[in-house]
Amino acid sequence: MIKAGIVGASGYTGGELVRLLHAHPNVGSLALSSRTYSGKKVGDVFSSLRGLDYQFEELTPEQIVADTEVVFVAAPHGVAMQYAPIVDAAGKKMIDLGPDFRFRDVSVFERWYKIPHSCPDLLADAVYGLPEVHRLEIAEATIIGNPGCYPTSIILALAPLLEAGAVADGFVIADSKSGVSGAGRKADAAYNFCELTGEVRPYGVLHHRHVPEIEQELSLLAKSGVKALFTPHLVPTIRGIVSTVYVSIKPDYSKESLRSLFEERYKDEPFIRLLGEGSHPGTKAVLGSNYCDISVDFDESTSMAVVVSAIDNLGKGAASQAVQCMNIMFGLDETAGIAGLPVFP
Repeated sequence: MIKAGIVGASGYTGGELVRLLHAHPNVGSLALSSRTYSGKKVGDVFSSLRGLDYQFEELTPEQIVADTEVVFVAAPHGVAMQYAPIVDAAGKKMIDLGPDFRFRDVSVFERWYKIPHSCPDLLADAVYGLPEVHRLEIAEATIIGNPGCYPTSIILALAPLLEAGAVADGFVIADSKSGVSGAGRKADAAYNFCELTGEVRPYGVLHHRHVPEIEQELSLLAKSGVKALFTPHLVPTIRGIVSTVYVSIKPDYSKESLRSLFEERYKDEPFIRLLGEGSHPGTKAVLGSNYCDISVDFDESTSMAVVVSAIDNLGKGAASQAVQCMNIMFGLDETAGIAGLPVFP
């Protein structure tokens, strides 16, 4: 049985990891590190987890690595790099749910996150944790950079088109809507009930930190440079992301041939659901799950494809995807602990 640890276990993503790993058939113990709630029982912080026999502790990197086989870091940028050298020296595994290990070029991380990377040598060996794209590399990895929630939805929406060379140019437009839980568990007037209810607003226009991550992975899929115009929006719901992606398609493609690319590419993927004609993804249909729902439409008059994807930002966009990576890293059934169907309504 796997011994797992969670750094930042009292945040929304950390709480979701606790829920999933507690029920995982191959996880035997959990060490939960939280500076804010050290000494408190899990059920006192997350009422949904009442009855679980876990307590938050303020654990040093050395302590949590020594007591576990895999460490999940659900913390802001700059934290995981403090753990990575200790994990590496101990021969353990780490899954970072922040951005410290998502980038192949250290200068890109440092330019967008405004801090120096303390272990670029380990960054070079880290694997981007999107199983549908990097499954083989994940199986051999010891450090995973778990993808951001928005990039997950956008990359999965475009992978079949870019891999097939169907995109006419190296430019994509992505319009995304996200629930408020993506902002994290913090006290901020911008996210309180009075400010957000009934409100839809864009943010990070032209300079969101997920842009370089999106462009890195789309360029790898296309085997050439891809630029992305990405605009996220905050909507008054708790969790879920819908991304509508627009891309110009080369001549001689039809809606049927584009759909065939998606059917072939994702036919063996357990967590990708390709929707039928006239049906489009929504957040409620993926709530609490590791699924990504996708629809494909094509406007022949403009040669533009419109691909819509939906994920749970705390699930496939964070915690359950991290567990999916853990399963692959330890040679387990990839769906173990995350095979549950979405919750509705």
